[in-house]
Amino acid sequence: MTDKTTPDPRRNVEFAHAPRNYGRWVAWIVVLILAADVIISVALNPNFEWHVVAQWFTEASVIKGLGVTLGLTVVSMVLGTLLGLLLAVGRLSQSLLLRRLSGLYVWFFRGTPLLVQLLFWYNMSTLFPHVALGLPFVGPTFASWNTNDLITPLTAAIAGLALNEAAYMAEIIRAGLLSVDNGQAETAQAFGMSRGRALRRIIIPQAMRSIIPPTGNQLISMIKATSLVSVIAMGDLLYSVQTIYNRTFEVVPMLMVAVIWYLLITSVLNVGQSFIERFYSKGTRRTVAAKRRPAAAAGKVVAEQPNLAQKGEL
Repeated sequence: MTDKTTPDPRRNVEFAHAPRNYGRWVAWIVVLILAADVIISVALNPNFEWHVVAQWFTEASVIKGLGVTLGLTVVSMVLGTLLGLLLAVGRLSQSLLLRRLSGLYVWFFRGTPLLVQLLFWYNMSTLFPHVALGLPFVGPTFASWNTNDLITPLTAAIAGLALNEAAYMAEIIRAGLLSVDNGQAETAQAFGMSRGRALRRIIIPQAMRSIIPPTGNQLISMIKATSLVSVIAMGDLLYSVQTIYNRTFEVVPMLMVAVIWYLLITSVLNVGQSFIERFYSKGTRRTVAAKRRPAAAAGKVVAEQPNLAQKGEL
């Protein structure tokens, strides 16, 4: 029998340790084996024609298409974010007209496929051969343009991508603004700030923690969505590799060229998104760390009590 005056070593926290989870180690081993098998099978499969992939990976037309893809992404994302901010503010406005118009816009552009929107923009001249500027109904026309001159494949791609993205960004920004406590805006107005200034200086900076992660996802989705502009003869990355394999009939290796480029771009964007998220979550990390310190100190006191009991100090 164990002497009651002597502490049981099994109850001493100095000897405590986490139980070994052998199932987790087995799962890791199985996953690594399967991953290695897949990698080796793909790498050694002659049907992928990796020498062709290496040959065309940095070819001039492919790099040019990559530049078009990146340019479309940046321009469309910037325009979509700015328009989405206006729509989000409109949906939170006290004006019933602004709320209804913003909601109608979001409903339409989120409810129709992006590919259909791109096709409509590209074929706008069949619906409206001319675009005129003048007074409605009976007024004189001040200026008129041929629609084909205005709606080129580039402008159709930018309009389709940006307007579609604005609808999604409006909901993301609106959710971020709603995540900020209403007391922040009320306090700002109590100090004499206008609603617009309080939005710029107080509400939007705090809402960025909730806006950045889904915005990063939208940016990555935008990179992939640009591949749809190939259907309107826009020379993006996918259109460039399609042009090549239509000539050489090397379909799979050329598609692998596009896949690898898309993966590289999205990987870089993921890294950038993680840095931005850490920047905007500095205050949250400090708060969490401050909450953990008292718990860690309490655990340290509990761990020291058995030692003190053994020394006769307790």
